[in-house]
Amino acid sequence: MVRAVIFDVGETLVDETRSWGEWADWLGVSRLAFFGALGSVIERGLHHRQVFEELRPGLDLDRERERRLLAGPPPSRIGRADLYPDARPCLDALRARGYWLGLAGNQPASAEADLRALALPVDWVLCSESSGVEKPSPAFFARIVAEARLPAREIAYVGDRLDNDVLPAMAAGMRGIFLRRGPWGSAHARRSDVARADARIESLAELPAVLEKLAGSPSS
Repeated sequence: MVRAVIFDVGETLVDETRSWGEWADWLGVSRLAFFGALGSVIERGLHHRQVFEELRPGLDLDRERERRLLAGPPPSRIGRADLYPDARPCLDALRARGYWLGLAGNQPASAEADLRALALPVDWVLCSESSGVEKPSPAFFARIVAEARLPAREIAYVGDRLDNDVLPAMAAGMRGIFLRRGPWGSAHARRSDVARADARIESLAELPAVLEKLAGSPSS
C-alpha cells in the first residue's frame, strides 16, 4: 500500500516556462535561442546549469542571481499562475483519500517560502538549497523517508525526470511514477529505461487511480 506521495516541483506541479523565459530576457538572448539550448542540454543528459554555460561561457550563475536581485525589481517568484491546472485538484483529491503529501525538489531556498505561500494541501516541503542535499543523491531520498516516517515501499515519488526523480526514488525503495510533461518529460519518455517506472502518466489527473492500482501490485 502507498500511504505517502511526494511530488517533484519544477515541471511536475509548477510550469517553469515563465521563469526560463525571464532568464533569457536577463541574459539578452532570444527566448527561442534559450529554449533551443535548454533542449540540447536535456538531450545530452547534462545538468540544467549547463544551459547558461552554453549561452554565456564562464558565467557565474550564483553571482548572476545576485545581480538580478540588486538590479530590481526582484525576479518573479513562484505564484498560483505557475501551477499546472491539474496540480491543486490532484493534491486535493489525494488529501481527501488520506495520503501524507510532500513536495521535494531541486529548488532555490526562496522557493520553499513561495510554495508554502500557495497554501497547497501538503504536509511537508523540501528544497535542495535550504536542505543541503540535491537529487539524485541517495541522501535526498533518505531525507524523504525519514520525514514521512514510513517504510520506503509505502512512499510514491512523482516526477518528470527519470535520472533525478523516478529511478533514484526506486533505488531508495520507493515507488517511482513518471509524468510525461515539460521538456525533460518529453525527452525522457523516449528513453528505454522509462519502462522501469512503476507507472507512467500523462496528467496528474490520472494519479489517484494509478495509486490505487499500485496498492494491489508488488513493489519493484
